[in-house]
Amino acid sequence: MRGGDKLLEEIDGVPLLRKLTTDARSVADNVLVCLREEDDPRRSVLDDLNCRFVAVPDASKGMAHSLRAGVAELSTTTTAVMVVPADMPDITRADLAKMLRSHQDQPEAILRATTKDQQAGHPVLFPKRLFGALEKLSGDVGAREVLRRHANEIQRVQLPGTNALTDLDTPEDWLEWRQNRLKEKGP
Repeated sequence: MRGGDKLLEEIDGVPLLRKLTTDARSVADNVLVCLREEDDPRRSVLDDLNCRFVAVPDASKGMAHSLRAGVAELSTTTTAVMVVPADMPDITRADLAKMLRSHQDQPEAILRATTKDQQAGHPVLFPKRLFGALEKLSGDVGAREVLRRHANEIQRVQLPGTNALTDLDTPEDWLEWRQNRLKEKGP
């Protein structure tokens, strides 16, 4: 992002991280937000939301370290964890609710969001029986290895359009996304 923070990019006047956290809070009671450190500047956009923060001092080593830290903080009564990357602006409250409803119907399945044409993306919901495997992750490949080992247990949950894949990493990505969004809204 050439010095910018993609998680603080605004959508309709709201930082992306706040939008996703607010949406998550509207469908789930227990929302954890994994941040690089206790005093992460991103925290300021979430301070008034009812969520728990997890400091991840080794976050620079890759996404797996955030996953590992988050799972370690879950209560013993937690039945599943939904992994929602904070750089995906098209994920909606309805998408998160659909994932949770699917979990109620298939509590032991790994649920993976897909696009309308079945391309796998995020969020991904893991049942409790896989928490141990998630806590052993390392590197910058997230939970890819866990998904590979348990591929036959994955149930796909189709989300609208490309919601499950839209990931914006550069200022150019954000500009193109905003332009497309304006076109979709029309005059």
